[in-house]
Amino acid sequence: MQNGKVLLSPQRFELTIERICHQLIEDWGDFSDVCFVGIQMGGVPLGNRIVERLKVLTGNEQILYGKLDITFYRDDFRLNNKQLAPHPNEMNFTVADRNVLLIDDVLYTGRTIQAALSALQHYGRPKTVELITLVDRRFNRHLPIQADYTGMVVDALDEAYVKVRWQEIHGTDEILLFDKKN
Repeated sequence: MQNGKVLLSPQRFELTIERICHQLIEDWGDFSDVCFVGIQMGGVPLGNRIVERLKVLTGNEQILYGKLDITFYRDDFRLNNKQLAPHPNEMNFTVADRNVLLIDDVLYTGRTIQAALSALQHYGRPKTVELITLVDRRFNRHLPIQADYTGMVVDALDEAYVKVRWQEIHGTDEILLFDKKN
């Protein structure tokens, strides 16, 4: 993979997640009436980090956290000839009458979030849903969806591509901007 322009270095990456966690604590306290849902694949590493850090900061080890696969809820899943490889849902709770904090790494067109909202309905009717994203690509939104908590905003042209790298997966934490999707 070619090297892209580094938008967020490992040090600032960690600070950004820490800031999001403190914003969440300010708004939600001890998270007793909240559940977190990471969207497979991109939202799960961010969700893992946020939930683990919140457990340390609040002392609440009972924070509800699930992982939601949206493969068959996407409006484009039949447009591709690739073999689909869904990931297992890890939702051992319902979201009925709960405040849901939905997590994804990059918000771009809004279609992933739309699919996640559809998939989430199979776990009950939430009281509220708020969105946490590490990166908000403001331009080229296809749907009226916006993040409630954002690590950073990136203004990139249509042919540009934002990639989030995670220490656990890629060996480093950073956000990169590529000129063209690779």
